[in-house]
Amino acid sequence: MLDKRPAARLANLWDEAKVATMSEPEQLLYRSNLLGSDKRITNYGGGNTSAKITEKDPLTGEPVEVLWVKGSGGDLGSIRLAGFATLYMEKLKGLKRLYRGVEHEDEMVGYLPHCTFNLNPRAASIDTPLHAFVPRKHVDHMHPDAVIAIATAENSRELTAEIYGGEIGWLPWKRPGFELGLWLERFCRESPEAKGVVLAGHGLFTWGETARECYETTIATINRAIEWLEAKTAGKPAFGGPVRPVLPAGERQAVAERLMPAIRGMISGAEWKVGHFDDSDAVLEFVGSRDMERLAALGTSCPDHFLRTKRTPLVVPFDPARPDVEQTVASLAGALEEYRKGHAAYYERCRRPDSPPMRDPNAVVYLVPGVGMITFAKDKATARVSAEFYVNAINVMRGASGVSSYVGLEEQEAFDIEYWVLEEAKLQRLPKPKSLAGKVALITGGAGGIGRATAERLLREGACVVLADIDEHALAATDEEFASRYTCDQVRSVRLDVTKEEDVARAFAHATREYGGLDILVSNAGISSAAPVDETELSLWNRNMEILSTGYFLVAREAFRLMKKQNTGGAIVFIASKNGLAASPKASAYCTAKAAEIHLARCLALEGAEFGIRVNTVNPDAVLRGSKIWSSEWRQQRAAAYNMSPDELEEHYRKRSLLKLSVFPEDVAEAVYFFVSDASAKSTGNILNVDAGNAQAFTR
Repeated sequence: MLDKRPAARLANLWDEAKVATMSEPEQLLYRSNLLGSDKRITNYGGGNTSAKITEKDPLTGEPVEVLWVKGSGGDLGSIRLAGFATLYMEKLKGLKRLYRGVEHEDEMVGYLPHCTFNLNPRAASIDTPLHAFVPRKHVDHMHPDAVIAIATAENSRELTAEIYGGEIGWLPWKRPGFELGLWLERFCRESPEAKGVVLAGHGLFTWGETARECYETTIATINRAIEWLEAKTAGKPAFGGPVRPVLPAGERQAVAERLMPAIRGMISGAEWKVGHFDDSDAVLEFVGSRDMERLAALGTSCPDHFLRTKRTPLVVPFDPARPDVEQTVASLAGALEEYRKGHAAYYERCRRPDSPPMRDPNAVVYLVPGVGMITFAKDKATARVSAEFYVNAINVMRGASGVSSYVGLEEQEAFDIEYWVLEEAKLQRLPKPKSLAGKVALITGGAGGIGRATAERLLREGACVVLADIDEHALAATDEEFASRYTCDQVRSVRLDVTKEEDVARAFAHATREYGGLDILVSNAGISSAAPVDETELSLWNRNMEILSTGYFLVAREAFRLMKKQNTGGAIVFIASKNGLAASPKASAYCTAKAAEIHLARCLALEGAEFGIRVNTVNPDAVLRGSKIWSSEWRQQRAAAYNMSPDELEEHYRKRSLLKLSVFPEDVAEAVYFFVSDASAKSTGNILNVDAGNAQAFTR
């Protein structure tokens, strides 16, 4: 949202003392990171920066001019030097002699690798000619909401002149590529005093003779647009003003928690989808406004926006004035089918002879009046970034419609970018998805030895994991560790006491709100106890039953409820124990609870089969390493039961096994992965022992 406070101005963060010792490439990197760190300047992965730097040719030893430019697919906020492509300027200029005209400009991309300097493996982006042909040493191309609001206004050229005079020029819409690079070059030759140019429907180019000058021109240009828009829109209601009530935060979350698994189940066909929910002020203002449907139907304009959001969103048929979530859920199938038909018709209207096949026709963005915005994509990061991009689009529509009329990109132009052969080639180069990509798992006891190892195994296969544990300190540490080793998007955590219904419901609601649903439940919360039966207190007996029997029932019941709403099946794995099949001395409460757990899994396998919900059991034995159970008095109790010291216990268990091997958390995690992966797609009601061999626990 265009913040009305003075803090909305971009700060000049340039630190000359820091830059003084930097090389020219390092100054480019510094400038890029500063610009990319603020989403008001450019969105994630959007925009690019460049510098023309004199380098020593590795072959001739002679000085040559080299273009350093952000490589394909990079993000300015996190880019490092290795993320920049480097190309000979002389060779780039020479490409003009090979150019056969706008009808053939795509072929020019194939020549860019021939211009590579110093064997740099970083691929150059389609925007390379735009930077190469601007006859200035430093160039920034940004996507600031405030400037794109001007760029997408009906009278964009006149507004640009009113705001900037001749200091910043204007060019009409042109798809990024070789031809636009020539346009920019011609503009600079004809307007030598200009410091930049607004590209209609797209964004901003600025330049300078030093890295600092270029950076400060970019900041000043964006700030001037922010200030002008503030003055022009002061006191005016955005988007025609509010016409729908905004539900309280708790009710918004409850609606999202009900809608997300239903939508997810209906769109996870060709690939699994992960969701993201956004009820920020900017989103709520838009979805509650009079003009929301009209503006949404116009589609986004900036290519960076609609490549991640699709051209238009789906407006969910929900009335916050008379909220009926179940009626909305019932209407979703029809709404989604209409959207898919609309996308198919758009594809047929606009397709070219060489267009790639139609991709997933489902919406990415779902606007829910009075509630917020839901986005779905192949993974959490992409869903979150898609939401961020649509917020950018909302900001653009607010600004443009507040001072003029917002104009979306013409349909054929949008299609030609969305289904661009070059864009398709980029998609085809993406690595193959991991085996659990798009899947969501919840692991109880997630901060313990087996839970951590299981989380690690599923994370490595691309799953999103919700760690649930009653130990808040261990939970926070595990969350932090995995977030740093994988990504913050891929891991969530929630405190959970599996014996409390309200805790269980809250944990599953959290998973749903964060990721859109659930595909995998690993029920692993544990407790241990040992005592002769005549010394077993009722409280000890009940505690075992509460956690290992009732707790497993409660989390399984909640998983069934959620998976049935989602209607895409699911995999549930109980972590039981060898003791559930083979009796152990002086552990009747524990063994009985584990036996109940195993039989509960069998019962659930019968009930779940109709809905594609598979329920299987992994039976570990003597997993001492990393276990919170075995670091408790249970170790001493089991050692006492076998008349040995605690230090002798692990070796005792190893020798007792048929294979004479110790069992580790990672071994159990591998069994869990088998049961939740497609490798066991035809298995349910099964028990897999991970105990290095114990004849007493043979299931047959």
